[in-house]
This record gives sequence, C-alpha cells and structure tokens, in this order.
Amino acid sequence: MVRQRSSRGSERGEQRGERGGGRERGAERSEQRYVYGVNPVLESLRAHAERVERLFVTEGQLAAKAAAEIFSRARDAGIRVERVPRERLAVLADGGVHQGVVAELRGFEYAELEELLEAAGKSGRPALLVVLDGIQDPHNFGAIIRSAHAMGAHGVVIAKDRAVPVTGVVAKASAGAVEHCPIARVVNLSRTLEELKEAGVWIAAADPHSKQPLWSARLDGPLAVVVGAEGAGVRQGVLEHCDFRLGIPMLGQVGSLNASVSASILLYEAARQRGTSRPGAGS
Repeated sequence: MVRQRSSRGSERGEQRGERGGGRERGAERSEQRYVYGVNPVLESLRAHAERVERLFVTEGQLAAKAAAEIFSRARDAGIRVERVPRERLAVLADGGVHQGVVAELRGFEYAELEELLEAAGKSGRPALLVVLDGIQDPHNFGAIIRSAHAMGAHGVVIAKDRAVPVTGVVAKASAGAVEHCPIARVVNLSRTLEELKEAGVWIAAADPHSKQPLWSARLDGPLAVVVGAEGAGVRQGVLEHCDFRLGIPMLGQVGSLNASVSASILLYEAARQRGTSRPGAGS
C-alpha cells in the first residue's frame, strides 16, 4: 500500500480556513465534574492541579501512602480538603468505587483537532489518533482512552452528538489517562476525517465484516483508527470516508468484540509496526 498522500492539505489551506475546522472555534469546557478513586484523583493532581477546586476524603478509608501524596500535592497547590462521611462520597461518586477520595474539578477542557496534529508533529512520530463513532458507554470510552495513551496515540476524537462526554466514570475507567491524553470534540466526524486526510493521515476503520485482517495493512504511517459503538459499529456514512477497513480474525463463536477491546488490538498492532510496543521504546 502506498503511504504517501497527495499535497491536498497545502493546496486547500485557504479553503479549510474559510470553512473552519471540524469543531467550533474557541476553548470548549464541559460542566464541573467529580473525579473519584485514588489513581484518577492523583493523576488529576499530578497533571493539572490548577483544575482541582476541592478534595473530599473519608478518614480511615484512604490508604496511607496514597493519602500522603494526595495531601502533599493539595497543600502545595493550595487546594481545600474537606473530610466528609462515606455517605457523602458515595453521592459525589454517584455510587462508584471512590476508595475514600473525590476531587471536584473545573470542567474538562477539550482540545482542538489541530492541537492533536501539532502534538504528533512535535513528537517526531507519525500521527496516531483514535476516532470514536457513537461510543456512549463511559466504561468503554475510558478504557479506550487508557489504551490510546498506553499505545502512544496523540489523542482521541469524539463527536459532540451521540457520544458520551468526559465524566467522572470515564476518568475512573481510564485510570487517570484522561488527564494525559488530549481529547477533541468535533461537530461532524465525516468532515473531520476529510480534514485528517488533507493533513496526510490515513483513515482505517474497525469493521467486523471486512475480509482484510489488520496485520495485512501498513499501519506505521500517519493513521487514524475509527472505532464504532458496540453492536452498531461504524456508521455507513462514516465508513465511506475511510481509506480502508480492517477486520480482527477470530476463532471463537462470538461474532464481535467489545469496542474498547477492538480499539486496543488495532492500536497495539499499529504500535508493533512502529516499533513502539517494546519496553522503553519511544521514551
């Protein structure tokens, strides 16, 4: 497979500027949110302490080692810590496993699509993005973010509609990776895929009906992996904007994989081909 894109991006620079990017301009921020659990809270403090408004903790439930770092970072950042009953934490975490700590954060700040491409350029590695079509389960979303960050992806792209936003459940499922993996939220996925093509990025869709196994494709160049919702898969209108479709051959009786599992397998194959899946690679 030829890996070189045409110079459509440079030829259409003015045209792109006229119509705007795949998402609306200006910083976008979600509503105030609560992050719970030791790892998500610690990653929030480590990566963006300035976004943490308050911490809520329950005496005796928070592990000593974790408590020491959490209190130290909160003190250094001037974050107020409130000691509350377990019942209050349960409400703040909406019944999730909070492990004795909940952080109140300012709204999640979504990135621009251009920022993801700029990050790829600065990394010195070919762009690797994950585009999600209709993922509405927060656990799937969080698990995909975790895999994307672990496999060296430069960011995740979601749609504003028909998709779960970044929430406390997503942060918990990502084990805190949401604080390190940029996420762009766009208005129109199909238009966004065309913009990625103009930037020289190839588009590969996860498609259980495809006869082309993922290992037969070249995934070592600039790449965006498109993953659809479990059951529905990638919508036909979005598939039409993809360069190729990849299947994951299976021997069992189950006909499809969980969306987050499919994304992880595709991302690992891309990392393997790039030579970044071995210990210490890319560091």
